[in-house]
Amino acid sequence: MSRLTSEKVHIIENDLDAINAAYQVADFALEGRNQRDQQRLLPFAEIDLFSQKGLGGMRIPKQYGGAFVTNKTLAHVFRIINKADSSVGQIPQNQIALLNMIHIMGTEEQKQFIYNEILKGKRLANGGPERNTKDTKTLATTLTLENGRYFVDGEKFYSTGSSFAHWLAIKAIHPEGHVVLTIIDRNAESVEVIDNWNGFGQRTTSSGTIKLQHVEVDPLLIFDERLLGNQPSYRGAYSQLMQVAIDVGIAEAAFADTLTAVQKARPIVDAQVEKASLEHYTLQEVGKSSVLLDAAILLLDEAAEYLDELDQLEAVTDEQAAKASILVAEAKVYANDAALHISEKLLELGGSRSSLSQHNLDQHWRNARVHTLHDPIRWKLHALGDYYLNHKLPARHAWI
Repeated sequence: MSRLTSEKVHIIENDLDAINAAYQVADFALEGRNQRDQQRLLPFAEIDLFSQKGLGGMRIPKQYGGAFVTNKTLAHVFRIINKADSSVGQIPQNQIALLNMIHIMGTEEQKQFIYNEILKGKRLANGGPERNTKDTKTLATTLTLENGRYFVDGEKFYSTGSSFAHWLAIKAIHPEGHVVLTIIDRNAESVEVIDNWNGFGQRTTSSGTIKLQHVEVDPLLIFDERLLGNQPSYRGAYSQLMQVAIDVGIAEAAFADTLTAVQKARPIVDAQVEKASLEHYTLQEVGKSSVLLDAAILLLDEAAEYLDELDQLEAVTDEQAAKASILVAEAKVYANDAALHISEKLLELGGSRSSLSQHNLDQHWRNARVHTLHDPIRWKLHALGDYYLNHKLPARHAWI
């Protein structure tokens, strides 16, 4: 019998359970994907189903009630859902990554509270980087202490999933000058979530603005980010693994649509064949796309398997953490290229018919192009070269 919480939320039992749940979410998400993408309709029902199926807590450690599925299963879950709808599939990524950060720097009381909220079906979204700053790490948001009470003031953007969240993760500058992560009630007074994301891809991720005007924070829900640097960890590789899986899922969707589109396309006259699927150059391009996609999947699985090895250790070394980042970076390069190349070739090989709006085939390229902007592969390649040539360990942050 399925384990349910008092809120009727399923508790993931094991890896197979997570995969089955992912397929159920994917099937539901696929049904209305094109309409949501074309009309910018947010996927509230789809994200609710993700939570109800227990996928939000699939990586919570077993001692706190979660299944702690493998990283390989985690990547597979993200591939499945992103193949169906990469907007739906991107939304949970920040929550999973944030829970890992909380595991590293949280106290037992903090972990118990947050994990319990997630297992009850609550959702956590990230207040993204701020606009008009010199880089994504620079913060203007502040935490102040007034008469023993803490308050946050600031404005965030790229806040993926904020419209669906019960809790918001907001980075701020502590009165003593260091960075803290605060967890804020989405429905608290003076919290405003604005769905003003208007990117041409990943249209329904709710990656817009969060405004915070003197919002009170529970002291229990303030995390000192200095603790993240106290010992080596592979949190960057872990976060990036999901980003890679998102790109692979997009590539898989584009490849599947390519096979269908070519079957419906007309051959070029010069090919002198009865149907487009017999054109020599088309066969070559589909073959190239297949190899590129297979390579991306294999590299993703290899990186995930290495993270699973590290999960068995009580502590990791700087070298092990670096290897994790390098393996994930290699997978990211191929996933990036697979998503962009295959989604572009889909339109070429599908012919003029594939450009018609009712088919919405351009969504794969739009989604791939926007999502791959998050962490450009030119810096992945730089890190790879520096690692292999100069034995330079990559930087330790969420993007490598």
